[in-house]
Amino acid sequence: LAWYAEHRRDLPWRGERDPYRIWVSEVMLQQTQVVTVIPYYYAFLERFPTLADLAAASLDDVLKVWEGLGYYARARHLHAAARRLVADHAGRIPDGYRALRRLPGMGDYTAAAVASIAFGEAVAAVDGNVKRVLARLEAITDHVSQSTTTRRLRALACHLLPSDRPGDFNQALMELGALVCTPQSPTCPACPWQDDCRGRAAGIQATLPRRRARAALPHVTVTAGVIRHTDGRVLIAQRKPTAMLGGLWEFPGGKCLDDEPLTDCLRREVREELGIEIEVGQRLTVLRHSYTHFRISLHVFECRFVGGEPRAIDCADWRWARVAELDDYAFPVTDRKIVALVQGQEARG
Repeated sequence: LAWYAEHRRDLPWRGERDPYRIWVSEVMLQQTQVVTVIPYYYAFLERFPTLADLAAASLDDVLKVWEGLGYYARARHLHAAARRLVADHAGRIPDGYRALRRLPGMGDYTAAAVASIAFGEAVAAVDGNVKRVLARLEAITDHVSQSTTTRRLRALACHLLPSDRPGDFNQALMELGALVCTPQSPTCPACPWQDDCRGRAAGIQATLPRRRARAALPHVTVTAGVIRHTDGRVLIAQRKPTAMLGGLWEFPGGKCLDDEPLTDCLRREVREELGIEIEVGQRLTVLRHSYTHFRISLHVFECRFVGGEPRAIDCADWRWARVAELDDYAFPVTDRKIVALVQGQEARG
């Protein structure tokens, strides 16, 4: 705690006591670096300053503000939880860990962080940073993915947690992992626990925590079409709420079957998704992107609308949109690059 008081970063949510703002920050910080989160945090709270504002907004509006931050299920769950609290709890955020855990998307770590920081509940918040610090402190060499190891680390975190300042201690432990006890090359001489660290004493701190080797990410070939109407508008589709990247808009297309020609794939996917026929023209670009569990090569084609009436067969919704209107919609990072390409084409005439 003394180290934290002296070395903690001046972050926009530090010292915050509003549970809504603490909640937003903790959700955004999941699997995302602080430097990336800060501008999104400001923009989100400017657009939705209160829980009631968030609940009253459409999911489209929420996803648009979240666009580019990734892991969009976080935004969907945050929005759903806000609506539930307004509908069933008079817009009041529960002040206890167990009640928080019952909200959509409120996992163990986030509930513990909000409960301890906003309400002073003595519950340990154990994220990846904390696991790393504690695994090194106690020289725990078992794989951290094992349930027995997770329980051991949680028990240790609970044992260390002071009942009078649990929120500060949880943040101090996370900050120690972010600034000193880093994944690579920990700065042990700057650590307040250097004399107590069993990992450092054994000279194995840099090898901890132990994790199982990750398998190579599978590769998926995907197609997408910039489908143009005779009046210049382009066709976009909204992903189903339960799908990966649910609620976001995209250029129609999908995964190729084994050995399926790219153009055949695109025509088939558009027919299955929207019930229309297209003529596939030249390839505009190939975009490569990695997600958590797989990577893709996205082949983007210029297309002409041939016939049929678009229907939301395998999507949530669809729009014929003018190129200038595309900025009003929330797209995944790959499709946002397609938007930039299409907008550049129009600017050049």
